[in-house]
Amino acid sequence: MSTLAIHNGRVIDPALGWDGIADVVIVDGKIARVGPNEGDMVVEADRIDATGLVVSPGFIDLQTHLREPGYKYQETINSGTLAAARGGFTTVCAMPGTIPPMDSKSAVESVLREAEESALIRVLPIGCITIGRNGERLAPAGELNSSGVVALTDDGKAVADPNLMRHALQYSTQFNLPVAQHPEDPSLVKGGQMHEGWVATRLGLRGRPASGEATMVARDIALAELTGAHLHICNISTASSVGLVRAAKERDVNITTSVTPHHLNLTHELVAFNDSYEQIGYKTNAKVEPPLREEKDIESLINALADGVIDAIATDHSPVSAMEKDIEFDLATPGISSLETAFGLSMNLVHEGHLDISTLIHRMTIGPVRAWNLDKRESNIGLGTLMPGAVGDVVVIDPNLEWTVDSESFASLGKNTPLNGRTLKGLVIKTIFSGNIVNDFLG
Repeated sequence: MSTLAIHNGRVIDPALGWDGIADVVIVDGKIARVGPNEGDMVVEADRIDATGLVVSPGFIDLQTHLREPGYKYQETINSGTLAAARGGFTTVCAMPGTIPPMDSKSAVESVLREAEESALIRVLPIGCITIGRNGERLAPAGELNSSGVVALTDDGKAVADPNLMRHALQYSTQFNLPVAQHPEDPSLVKGGQMHEGWVATRLGLRGRPASGEATMVARDIALAELTGAHLHICNISTASSVGLVRAAKERDVNITTSVTPHHLNLTHELVAFNDSYEQIGYKTNAKVEPPLREEKDIESLINALADGVIDAIATDHSPVSAMEKDIEFDLATPGISSLETAFGLSMNLVHEGHLDISTLIHRMTIGPVRAWNLDKRESNIGLGTLMPGAVGDVVVIDPNLEWTVDSESFASLGKNTPLNGRTLKGLVIKTIFSGNIVNDFLG
């Protein structure tokens, strides 16, 4: 019998309403007890002194690009899950944009086999909406469901055909699978390199208008309302989209949504300017889809995250190689390597007074679980909580520790971050997956 006791930390579990000094005891990979001095009652146990630190359920990411198979030069399941562990994540949902794409049972099972061998944490697969992510024929949702997928998405490619999207939503209701859409109308954003605004004009770059997102969000809300299916909006980034989702939730449309840490904190100005507002050119590490937007959008996103209109923070971790970023802006591959900075960047919202830390932890733990019903399978019972009998996934964090982002020290193969050299406040100290320490900042 293996026992781990985490002693005297501030235990925050938003799902159970816990916030106070307590011990967490994990026995044989499961949460055994949580309460004051519970660790003192365990004679033979490995111990972690969490005095002055916060203890919470392990973080859960709804959108992680692990890139394997097909793009192992960008990331592998091993390197991606190590990066996740360093960021405090104990569960990641693997996006299906692989080669081959996860549009069949055999493709999903291949990823699960590799994860079983090389992942440090839990990997939950996501299946494709359409065959080959080509937006032409529906993938076999029943087959994908039986292989263990937790959602369906075409991973960065919006399903443009409204009739096909309607059928995808209808089909998904048979299996209670969320359909996750990347909400940009291809005809409106085609060729766009960054947010359509004054920075794009100054740089001479074609823009991606905010209306390109809102148009797709509005269409898919109407289809979700028609079919009664579970629609998930990925990477919501505009104030207008937030307004549409808010109104839909008030009408009890079955819709959930997630936002990235970078869309909550960074604006399109980062593409051209440094922190001193000196123009530095074309920062390809700030090129991402959907693009970084404006302050008014950030304000709306934060308010929606605070009041629950946005259900979860998702990293959309998108590692790419240096050669795919160190080229002309128009040719650079979009994406940000974000697993290892997600918590520190998100803590800006706490330190600036926009959120309390319990709300932030909610949106990174039980929020994602409830958004996609991730705990419906027996192996995931209690996921996102510290309830007795739940999986022993725990993170120990220092919310006030300052650290400097150094992309070269990332565990991820993707060093592509616009945050390199920036000081963040809030760091993951230890990550515990099924009772085992998989990340230890203190060594």
